[in-house]
Amino acid sequence: MARTLLLIFVISFSTYLTEQTSFLSQDYINEINNVAKTWKAGQNFHPNTPKEAILRLLGSRGVRAAAKTNGPYKTSDPAYVSDNRIHKKFDARKHWRHCKTIGTVRDQGNCGSCWAFGTTGAFADRLCVATNENYNQLVSAEELTFCCRTCGFGCKGGYPIKAWEYFRRHGVVSGGNYNTTDGCQPYQVPPCLHHQEGEGSCDNQPRESNHKCSKICYGDETIDYKSDHVKTRDAYYLTFGSIQKDVQTYGPIEASFDVYDDFLNYKSGVYIKTENATYLGGHAVKLIGWGVEHGVDYWLLVNSWGYEWGQNGLFKIRRGTNECGIDESTTGGVPYVL
Repeated sequence: MARTLLLIFVISFSTYLTEQTSFLSQDYINEINNVAKTWKAGQNFHPNTPKEAILRLLGSRGVRAAAKTNGPYKTSDPAYVSDNRIHKKFDARKHWRHCKTIGTVRDQGNCGSCWAFGTTGAFADRLCVATNENYNQLVSAEELTFCCRTCGFGCKGGYPIKAWEYFRRHGVVSGGNYNTTDGCQPYQVPPCLHHQEGEGSCDNQPRESNHKCSKICYGDETIDYKSDHVKTRDAYYLTFGSIQKDVQTYGPIEASFDVYDDFLNYKSGVYIKTENATYLGGHAVKLIGWGVEHGVDYWLLVNSWGYEWGQNGLFKIRRGTNECGIDESTTGGVPYVL
């Protein structure tokens, strides 16, 4: 009897593991490549990565959030370019070449803080644009993730629009990457290696516990915590028709979208969800441009899963069809500059 029960357990557990990791398998990658017409799939995560480790990376509660609220929506701005001056192809990295933060690919580690990376990344870029490159550093994803009580749940996810409201109301200090002294409050969640298993991999670590909110500069200790805060003058959702104008005028924005299991394997091309892909959760990234590839309109975005994911940390997704909700789930704010 005991042997029978043990056998049932082993079979059940093996089935469970298969279900957990099947969307990262080479068979599934091959299946995607057989049906996807506009993009290519490949291995970004170790095939044995448990599903729970993947779900921990998805922390945006901002997908289609604008449709559930009264906004605020931004549809116009005196500083906007006219429709006929919207570039057919735009890459903020090339448009503002000296703003080093725009092309920086970060790693959120084993924490669902994508909502904080998408917003702080865009805010830092916009500060560089607004100050003619005088402010040319990252702002603190650490402070936003663990100090903004109204934003959500830290490593368990948050609301991008609330992050922009926090920037407007409270401001945020400077802060670079893990294990650096860059800025006032560098990120303190270690990166984890998605493409391997065992030591250093995400599945070898529990989800990061929320940190205590710090009120001092522990990175560059010569910085004054209070005076280091930078702010926005507003916080808003963008309509599809205002996204390009806002980006061309002020710089990159945050974008949220629904993640399906095929997206984990994105390598190149313009992502369009395949028919049988399964929904996993909401994710936030940074939108830095757009273009057309083989007749398909796309958005260009920077992810926060490290350089080894996707196309050196970046990806393209279909534009204009609300692919995975992305056309109606963008947020921004204009930096407050004296």
